[in-house]
Amino acid sequence: MSWLTEKKIPLGDTAEKIFDWLQREGEVFFDALAIVMETMIDSILWLLQTPHPFVIIALFAIGAYILQRKWQVSLGIVLGFLFIINQGYWEETTESLTLVLSACVACMGMGIPIGIATAHRPKLYKFLHPILDLMQTLPTFVYLIPAIVFFGIGLVPGLIATVIFVLPAPIRLTHLGISSTPSDLLEAAEAFGATPRQKLWKVEFPYAIPQIRAGLNQTIMLSLSMVVIAALVGADGLGVPVLRALNTVNPALGFESGSIIVVVAIMLDRALRIERK
Repeated sequence: MSWLTEKKIPLGDTAEKIFDWLQREGEVFFDALAIVMETMIDSILWLLQTPHPFVIIALFAIGAYILQRKWQVSLGIVLGFLFIINQGYWEETTESLTLVLSACVACMGMGIPIGIATAHRPKLYKFLHPILDLMQTLPTFVYLIPAIVFFGIGLVPGLIATVIFVLPAPIRLTHLGISSTPSDLLEAAEAFGATPRQKLWKVEFPYAIPQIRAGLNQTIMLSLSMVVIAALVGADGLGVPVLRALNTVNPALGFESGSIIVVVAIMLDRALRIERK
């Protein structure tokens, strides 16, 4: 077997050279991107932390009722947030929600247009399919290395790694929703003289809303699963006490902070759940 390892393919060295070149030639771009992301993160964090916690709780409860039309869901949201405050994790929760909401803005902002484009261009989807698979199967820790190289430490590299990991979900679900529009509806729209843009906005997009909403749900859940990994690069939030508990072998702190993550995940899932009819 030694003959097979004598001439090793320089995969790692090539990747390092590419990163060095990108860091050198793309410094202006990455600095500008970091400023945009930091501004978005700071804005969302300000919106969540400046008002009284009860105001934020009321807004989330109202939003959950608008989406689900069930007072039980809103009550669960209120009780969940009160439990979080009782345990003393309000600030960490708002920081994690900032990461989740920022990832939603970035992923849905890119995922929906790309999903629509791939639904109308099968060859494009065929080209992107293996790339999307790679983005979701490559260990997320690998994303942290170039993220740190290009953006330093903090919430920004955590957000970059989260977006790379989560982006395939809204792309695929948007593609599924648009491409599964019944041909009868499209033919009827064409018969009434609808333009391609009118077909998209008045037929395909409304029909794909459930799938797009499912993509949003998946984006939020997958983003929340990244809070601990994001903490490895200095991102504040619920991942920090989890890592502290791991480093100090503190089961009480680990169970406490882990329970808060579970509560947040349950609240967001119930608020965005799509009922099967």
